[in-house]
Amino acid sequence: MKRKKIFITQFDKERIEELIAIRDGRRDGARDRNDLQELHQELQRAEVMEPQAIPANVITMNSKMVLRDLDSGEDETYSLVFPEDADIDNGAISVLAPIGTALLGYRVGDTIKWPVPSGVRALRIEKILYQPEASGDLNR
Repeated sequence: MKRKKIFITQFDKERIEELIAIRDGRRDGARDRNDLQELHQELQRAEVMEPQAIPANVITMNSKMVLRDLDSGEDETYSLVFPEDADIDNGAISVLAPIGTALLGYRVGDTIKWPVPSGVRALRIEKILYQPEASGDLNR
């Protein structure tokens, strides 16, 4: 299956690569580092763009978006954040979480799928409520 093209800003890529290097260097024992490998793979396949050039309909770091669960039909609002800002109770998803890694770089209208214990979950990106780059926050 061919994967969709994704986009990322140079600024986000550098911050995420630094995060991966720091997290990968930790020796936290039993924790499997597949999350870091998957995020690294996403970065490698992404088209890197200057912040001013990234389309306003692309999920970048610190973007806030509405996602529709394709099974339930319900809409939920989330923000894609760095791990230190993650707070699932307030809709802030870490880029290291499987859903966070899956969202990075995708556009409004795209559907993301990923495995969960009960099967496969599918969400469609309905709209972006806030994207830092489109709002002029180029180096947040």
